[in-house]
Amino acid sequence: MKQEQVQDFTRRISQSNRSGLVVIIYEIIFAYMDEAEESLSADKYENFKTALLKAQRGMDVLIQSLDFRYDISKELYALYVFAKESMAKAVIKKDTEELKGVREVLTNLYEGFLEASRQDHSNPLMQNTQQVYAGITYGKNNLTETFQEPVSRGFFV
Repeated sequence: MKQEQVQDFTRRISQSNRSGLVVIIYEIIFAYMDEAEESLSADKYENFKTALLKAQRGMDVLIQSLDFRYDISKELYALYVFAKESMAKAVIKKDTEELKGVREVLTNLYEGFLEASRQDHSNPLMQNTQQVYAGITYGKNNLTETFQEPVSRGFFV
């Protein structure tokens, strides 16, 4: 994953609430799947394998965040396990054909979580973080983001 993507995901995570965080995890998984496909097309098998292992770690995060008190969690668990196993098959076969089904399933779930996150107006999970303001100033070829430090980043007692 490119450094710019990492910085963008990091910034978004620091500003997101619970439902927004799930959406970001899906986007991270998609980014690693894209990286895996690019690596395999460039005959870089080790990069392909590494990218899919990182995507599987993202799937692990989604699996661990399930709350099995709700019936939907059991269905999501089955889909997540399918996705993770398909990624493992893709590594073994050295082929991206398995990833097409994974992308289709995850895209449908992503769209549902994206809509849910748009309706969630709860506070961000991380408190006492930098505030990001985009669009205040512009560079020659890009949008400049300004970070404003909070008054105190220490511990509150």
